[in-house]
Amino acid sequence: MATFAYEALNASGKPQKGTIEAANSDEAIQRIKAQGYFPQAIREQKVKKSAVAESGATKKKRKGGGGISIGGVSPKNLTIFTRQLSTLQDAGLPLLRSLQILESQAKPGPLKNTLINVCEEVEGGTSLSEAMAKSPKCFNTLYTKMVNAGEIGGVLDIILQRLAEFMEKSERLKRKIKGAMVYPIVVIVVAALIMTFIMVFIIPKFEVIFMDFGVALPGITLWLINTSRWVAGNGPGQIPFQGGLILGGAAFLSIVFWKLIRKAGPGRAVTDRLLVIAPIFGKLIRKTTIARFTRTLGTLISAGVPILEAVTITAQTSGNAVYEKALMKVHDSIREGESFAEPLRLSKTCDPMVVNMIDVGEETGELDAMLIKIADNYDEEVDVAVGALVSLLEPLMVVGLGGMVGTIVVAMFMPLVAMIESLQGG
Repeated sequence: MATFAYEALNASGKPQKGTIEAANSDEAIQRIKAQGYFPQAIREQKVKKSAVAESGATKKKRKGGGGISIGGVSPKNLTIFTRQLSTLQDAGLPLLRSLQILESQAKPGPLKNTLINVCEEVEGGTSLSEAMAKSPKCFNTLYTKMVNAGEIGGVLDIILQRLAEFMEKSERLKRKIKGAMVYPIVVIVVAALIMTFIMVFIIPKFEVIFMDFGVALPGITLWLINTSRWVAGNGPGQIPFQGGLILGGAAFLSIVFWKLIRKAGPGRAVTDRLLVIAPIFGKLIRKTTIARFTRTLGTLISAGVPILEAVTITAQTSGNAVYEKALMKVHDSIREGESFAEPLRLSKTCDPMVVNMIDVGEETGELDAMLIKIADNYDEEVDVAVGALVSLLEPLMVVGLGGMVGTIVVAMFMPLVAMIESLQGG
């Protein structure tokens, strides 16, 4: 394939220069138009064989230096890269030079290897969005579509800045939710370990004492001793720690079963519906999903992505099958020339306030700004909901732990009281 140098205008009339690979000039013109540019001049570049050989050697060296990476790019690293690329573009550096700078300072890993490939594609005349689309594990559809909109509009630096802000807010929301769940999880794990220790090492010692004195044991004590035997595996025909092994195996199988169900379309739809209507956590999941899809859609529309394509991308990245279905109905409604808000209202997935604000945004032509306001509002509501959830879990955990400890104390002390009374009577 030959390399063609071209001069073109973008959608806003700004001049663009670059190179592109194609079999002939007609194909080169078609590829330039496919990138959203209007070609003004095009000429084939004559490349010496030595230069081609040197270029091939350089590419092989780059690819060899990239190494093999395991795992994907972390959202944190991708957010930092996006912010840095936005800053470099805003400073006026050429795109390829900006990518090379970020690739050279990136630590060895998946992101660096991906950037090496992106640099090679862009250097060969491919647009940035097309180059990124070839690495879907790093740059998802939402990311590449926004970059493409920035390229067409000649405002790549602004789009990258918005994309970085979007990713930062999304990660901040995830960190808040995860951080709020750390305390309850730690308390539950520690409590489970303490209860296991009591069942395995403490209760059997009391059982020996009771058997030596021949005390008649009440029902609650017998139940506790039998539970201890089951957990520790001290009963006849039992294996050591069989209770823990059974509970651990059941938990593992439950997780595997849940993941297998969610891989199937109907299973994912059912489980997502159950999550949305679940008590306590359902409200938090609904608010989080609404904040996510409104921010995604608002960011895409403000970036210049066509409304139908923006709704499709938002549905695919909503993270919940219930809202994905509702947004696809919105997509069909818009395609038929109807409103955005009405199918969303009929789906009953959003609060009336959200639907009304979207309706106002449609009428005023400020749908993107209204969606961002909804997202900001729901981010605050998620913060409040998380705080309320943690406040609710704390007394529930105290009551639960107190109940378990109280049951053990009562079950162990009732026979001791009977022993003391028998000794005094004797």
